[in-house]
Amino acid sequence: MLKNRIEVCGWLAAKPILRYLPSGTPVASGRLGETYSYTSQGKTEQHTNWHSVSFYGDLANLATALNKGDHLFVEGSIEQRQFTPADGSKRTIWELIVHSFHLVGDPKSRTSTPVPETVNAGDGPAHNDWPVG
Repeated sequence: MLKNRIEVCGWLAAKPILRYLPSGTPVASGRLGETYSYTSQGKTEQHTNWHSVSFYGDLANLATALNKGDHLFVEGSIEQRQFTPADGSKRTIWELIVHSFHLVGDPKSRTSTPVPETVNAGDGPAHNDWPVG
């Protein structure tokens, strides 16, 4: 059995932006950054990976309460999407479709004490409600 599942713990780069699909389904989109450290030639380096995240349906409405700097643990699946912007070039992006998330710690103090506040979307959005390129 094949699985498409990812878990990421990181910080929101900005407040998620809410929009609606033609079907009326709400979608909140944002960016999540996760930073890790490593040692290279005796020197400690840091690297940040940025993930595009999308919250659908009830999760989108809940995500609008999130703010820049909130520390989140998200679980979901990776989707590839292609589109053509106004300049005519073809673009491909990868986005994390959030199936569940919870806040980690107090965003104001930027601590990392887990908070038992998990939000689930069941099996995620129906495939026909996902954006396509």
